Amino acid sequence: MVDVFLIVAIVVAFLILAVVGFYVLVKYQHPDDKNEAWFPKLVVWTGFVIAGATVLLLPLDVANNEGYPGKSTMFDRLKHLHEVSCRLELSEEKINNICAYAFANHYATGCDGYDTQVCGGLNMTLFWNIFFWLIPAYVFVLIPFSTFFYEADDGMLMAGTSVGANAKKKSRIWNALKWEFATLVIVTLVFFLTYYFLSDTNIPIREHQYNGTTSELFVYETPGPRYNESNASQILPFQSWELEPMGEGDRRVMESNHEFSQMGTVVVQVGLATFFAGLMAFIGWFFFALFGGVGIAAMPLDLIMNFVNRPRHMDAVEFAEAQLSIRERVNELVDIGELLKIEREQKEMANSGRGGGFLCFGGKSGGTSRKEAREEKKTLRDFKKAVYMLEKDVEDFQNCTANYNTYNVLIPIGSLIVGICAFIISIFWILHIILYILPPGNPITPFLNNYFQWFDRWFPLFGVLSVALFTFYLLLCAVKGCFKFGLRFLFFTIHPMKLNGTYMSSFLFNTGLILLCALPVVQFCTTAFATYAQYATVRQIFGTQVQYLAFFSYFWVYNVFVYAILAVALLTAIYLGCKPKDTSADGVALRDRLKSRKG
Repeated sequence: MVDVFLIVAIVVAFLILAVVGFYVLVKYQHPDDKNEAWFPKLVVWTGFVIAGATVLLLPLDVANNEGYPGKSTMFDRLKHLHEVSCRLELSEEKINNICAYAFANHYATGCDGYDTQVCGGLNMTLFWNIFFWLIPAYVFVLIPFSTFFYEADDGMLMAGTSVGANAKKKSRIWNALKWEFATLVIVTLVFFLTYYFLSDTNIPIREHQYNGTTSELFVYETPGPRYNESNASQILPFQSWELEPMGEGDRRVMESNHEFSQMGTVVVQVGLATFFAGLMAFIGWFFFALFGGVGIAAMPLDLIMNFVNRPRHMDAVEFAEAQLSIRERVNELVDIGELLKIEREQKEMANSGRGGGFLCFGGKSGGTSRKEAREEKKTLRDFKKAVYMLEKDVEDFQNCTANYNTYNVLIPIGSLIVGICAFIISIFWILHIILYILPPGNPITPFLNNYFQWFDRWFPLFGVLSVALFTFYLLLCAVKGCFKFGLRFLFFTIHPMKLNGTYMSSFLFNTGLILLCALPVVQFCTTAFATYAQYATVRQIFGTQVQYLAFFSYFWVYNVFVYAILAVALLTAIYLGCKPKDTSADGVALRDRLKSRKG
């Protein structure tokens, strides 16, 4: 039987995620997409729910186990069993019988045995496996297909690569299916090749040798089977309290053990879902280490700066200067837009006349064409950034003038309060990384683990909610960091979330980013809260099986990504402390660059 409270918590959590996701989608969508792109909207909405539910599975997992070492510690128990028996003077058949006996009884007494007297009774392994398959399905199937489908209207991919104009009126679905099939072939090959070569996990163990005689082992008698009182033919499962307490013989056996100084290993091939979870986490870590680190520093700073730069009343002189500056920037960007349009039309004509392809511009060499293509994309990113900054400044100007009397003064105050809370959470994360995760050997202090456990002693719900808050905050930091990094360094197209101004391509991009970062966040929090979540099922998955996967283990055992996220966060804090205000490329310089290229 499953704990009713956990079932209610799951239903409420899914309802909250669904309502919040629907609200964000409705309030942030662009008016052009109001009655369009229904399938991409469904993918965005359900993708948001899945990403949120993935990180919330960790506190659910902790609540389900309630501090009881059930099935979640299967591998830890097998490791301990190997430590005790691998060098005993027993026959292979007897060792196998002992392992089978322990494995069977472990399933009968663990939290996944549905015994709500000691745990919640949820099969968390099944829960995790479902989400391990859902995330790659969304990241590599549904989101790319929706993006190709949505962008088929103007014949351009989100990355800027032409898929050809729809001159023959081919269906949007057919175009999307072609590109999705190519994507799926590559992803499938990569996934199954890596599983074939890298699916073994090398779990370290401490080996012991028993120096006594086998006659001293297992001297107690196991009681006979217990039967159900209402059904005499039904044998009740074995319970741990049926074992006799430790006696003098057990102590002699323990004293006769010799511990080897060198660690041994147990090689186990992980399941398909677990390996894909590890591979997706490994891929996502490159994004999370960069964007999450940037977001941890940028999130509180930007929220506080929203209060510092809140709308203030302008006098006549300030109004005239601001209006003149905005007018000049608008004229500059209009000129730049016309130049970009003329340049693109000229290249399209040259390509059609010379039979050019993706990389052919005016019959020049391939190297020159690629250089020109990179320059064109950089110019387009500069232009988009300048337009975004102009729109933001125009909105601020209107809040200081025409909308000043109707502007809600609680917005900057709320931003300040949330910014202070975000600053506290970011500081706590930095301190927890330094004090608990990175120190070799034993951590300096459990830090946040003690805080969660303290809450659990008098009101367990607060501890679970705190874990949910700290894990979900990291997802938000990843999205914030992606936008901030793109806005400052322009290595890729920015996809800001603007109220009543967000196109579906930006929704899909940010949903894919959240899903990519969901498993790294879970793995990171499993390591960060190892003391608090020591009996969780996901601890056995990420802390044992995935942690020691071939090739990937180097990055996780030596905390390569954790050092990276800490370094990025500290460098971002220093950089934003020196340059807190976002600025766009100079319009005049951008226009002159376009004219010189054209000339």
